[in-house]
Amino acid sequence: MNRECRHIAEEIRSTFEGEAWYGDSVQKLLQGVTAGQAFAHPMTGAHSIWELVLHVNAWAEAAVNALRGIPIAKFPWPQEKDFPPLTDRSEAAWQQAVNTLFSTHKQFWQAIEAFEDNRLEEKVPGRSYTFYKLFMGWADHMIYHAGQIALLKKVQS
Repeated sequence: MNRECRHIAEEIRSTFEGEAWYGDSVQKLLQGVTAGQAFAHPMTGAHSIWELVLHVNAWAEAAVNALRGIPIAKFPWPQEKDFPPLTDRSEAAWQQAVNTLFSTHKQFWQAIEAFEDNRLEEKVPGRSYTFYKLFMGWADHMIYHAGQIALLKKVQS
């Protein structure tokens, strides 16, 4: 049975495309954001929306791979892996980054949905913590960055 995993998956899904408990979902936050807005650095020392999208996707890919048995690389990650460089500032590249983010996260929450509850206390490949901690930590991580994205949008409006 995977009742708990289905619940966790639904919470993660709702942060992206549903009715998030804390406010706007990531999908709603990114709706209408242009490449120019996504690339902008309206706050000194802060990452851009685009950088945050690439960062969140990098960690989601690592989590999806961990569910496939591929170890998550040791922390700290090199800067170019943790916050991948932005090489193309076009509108098409921005839309691709957003689409990749949602595709990766869909893979993630669907994999959690299929995960068995009795495996939640297993260690994540390459890490000293459990899948339960990975899943719950991931939700926290996404909500944290969703708040940053919301703030960056607000200071640009």
